[in-house]
Amino acid sequence: MANSPAEAFAPAPTVERLWNLPNTITMLRAAAVPVLLVMPWVQDSRAGSQLLAWLFIAAAVTDLVDGWLARRGQQVTRFGKLLDPLADKLLVATALIVLLEADRIPAWGAPMVVVIIGRELAVSGLRGLATSEGRIMAAVWAGKLKTLLQNIAIGALLFPTPQWGLPAHRIGLAFLVAATGLTLWSGYGYFASFFAANGGAAAPQERA
Repeated sequence: MANSPAEAFAPAPTVERLWNLPNTITMLRAAAVPVLLVMPWVQDSRAGSQLLAWLFIAAAVTDLVDGWLARRGQQVTRFGKLLDPLADKLLVATALIVLLEADRIPAWGAPMVVVIIGRELAVSGLRGLATSEGRIMAAVWAGKLKTLLQNIAIGALLFPTPQWGLPAHRIGLAFLVAATGLTLWSGYGYFASFFAANGGAAAPQERA
């Protein structure tokens, strides 16, 4: 049977382009993760530590760049929505673990690493649960500030001490303590909002 005129002129389904510029940048950020694993072997090298520090900083900055490019060029894809937060969380978790292994984060800082990584996993699970219920969750300022403090802390801890005449190690630890506090605060807020929401109301979700 012939198609109706409406069917004949119906627009073809949109095909997402996997390898656009924002997704490529996100993949490059993910590629920095295995490079960070060499940290325990180059921690005594000033040049090696500086290289890893700048690599992490560059990778962290690309998180802002790829998102901006995707929105500006209308290149937001389902693949990008999945990969972008995954790359961020892998980058942060790997950096914290290797810093702990290399003694850049002292033993008393291990609980902070556990809290930060555990919170990321818990919020990711919460996001999946909300999505399965058809609920949309928006980013909140505390989560974004937490991410910024984490990145500053990790970048400073990756640099050898001193750096530019500043006590990079002590600065990094101070920011890590602040980031851990915000991690707990924002994480509690996400779960409290999720369980308090009803009737399909929106609850916040961490992107970064």
